[in-house]
Amino acid sequence: MIGRALRVGAALVLLALAWHFANGDAALERLAQADWRWLGAAVLAVNLQTVLSALRWRLTAKALGQRIDRVQAVGEYYLAQLVNQTVPGGVLGDAGRAVRARHSADLLRSGQAVVIERLAGQFALAAVLLPALALSGHGLWALGLLALGLGLVAGTRALPRLRALLTPLRRALAGRDVRGRQIALGFAIVVANLASFAFCAYASGTALPLAAILTLVPLILSAMLVPLSIAGWGWREGAAAALFPLAGATPEAGLAASAAFGAVLLLSSVPGLFWLAWQHQRIRTA
Repeated sequence: MIGRALRVGAALVLLALAWHFANGDAALERLAQADWRWLGAAVLAVNLQTVLSALRWRLTAKALGQRIDRVQAVGEYYLAQLVNQTVPGGVLGDAGRAVRARHSADLLRSGQAVVIERLAGQFALAAVLLPALALSGHGLWALGLLALGLGLVAGTRALPRLRALLTPLRRALAGRDVRGRQIALGFAIVVANLASFAFCAYASGTALPLAAILTLVPLILSAMLVPLSIAGWGWREGAAAALFPLAGATPEAGLAASAAFGAVLLLSSVPGLFWLAWQHQRIRTA
């Protein structure tokens, strides 16, 4: 209970600081005049990312000997996203889908599939971010490595346990039967993720150049991995306000784009409610 209150308090404090230092009134004006066509494109990109992530989880689980139905994988992923967007901590939704999917395997393998799928997302983001930083000349290598470290911690929640994951990690991500599909899914998910934030920036009046989308946006999204928040609120807005000037934009532009992205994420997780209701109806019928 204290931990949840601390996360909520931290998010509110960070949002207040971002609002104060990044001219929140100007950011609010940008949001009030947002282009709904770009916001619609962002919603589509986020939902595409969710579906592809669910398919990556299913592929990862299959490589570990766990079979998950395609419809179940998509529905459970939406439900996990909904929980992660509304409950402090950011990983309870993933823990829940691991527990609910254990019927087709033991809990260990079910948990490994979820953790490895999360790690695969961080590996794919790093594969785009680190080369882009090397070519950008922004000198943000330290932030890039920090973002990768945060991703590893968020994926495993305990780095000493990573050794126990090495064998299933190789099987699920680098096995001959899955390697190509994992790379293709990872790349497509990263593109959808970065595009969704870029669309939110366009909607709020900022046209980010491709170099900024490949370097600054991954760093902004990595700030969401800090567990002391709710769905990254506060940390993401602060990072966006601080990093947008490197792309020639204003801090309030970063604040507006990030807030729009947060709203899009929350809206795009609503299908999780329908999956939850359908599951309850199935249980009642049975």
